Amino acid sequence: MKTVQPKLIVGIGGSAGSLNAYKALLNAIPHDTGMAFVFITHLMPDSHIQLANILQRQTKMSVLVAAEATEILANHVYVIPSDSDFTLDNYRFIIISPRISRNKPVDVFFISLANEMSERAVGIVLSGYGADGTEGCRHIKANGGTTFAQDESAEVDAMPLSAKAAGCIDFVLPVDKIPAKLKKLVDSLKR
Repeated sequence: MKTVQPKLIVGIGGSAGSLNAYKALLNAIPHDTGMAFVFITHLMPDSHIQLANILQRQTKMSVLVAAEATEILANHVYVIPSDSDFTLDNYRFIIISPRISRNKPVDVFFISLANEMSERAVGIVLSGYGADGTEGCRHIKANGGTTFAQDESAEVDAMPLSAKAAGCIDFVLPVDKIPAKLKKLVDSLKR
């Protein structure tokens, strides 16, 4: 079977109240976009397996818990392992365990995503407390990537509002409208 690198890697960060947003987003994303989707959240120990199982019910794409050196493929969904941060290197995950930064796994991943993928990096900040994702969105934007924040539909609006207030968000949308914008982004790329 031929492996295909994604045209875009889409980092999706959330915390409190993000599960419904994750499910709605995956329900609205076709299974053959040519993108890879990476879900980063603040998880309790062993919750990553439950999250992967829940998300698998929302999509035809394969949903995997990221592991060291896992290759990131198009039309796949990845979930952060519990008590870990992770970064990218040449379309592969690097797992950092235990977590190096308290409640900043979205920033850690988004910064790495920006550095690795430049204009092919996408960051989406969904429901959650705090400001995780804001610094990462700054890096994605500075490296030519695209950023999204959930609109007022977020169950907990602190994370998306923080990113918006920092001036580093391209689109503020309800979750079910994000996939159409992603499709336009991927269609505009030259391969």
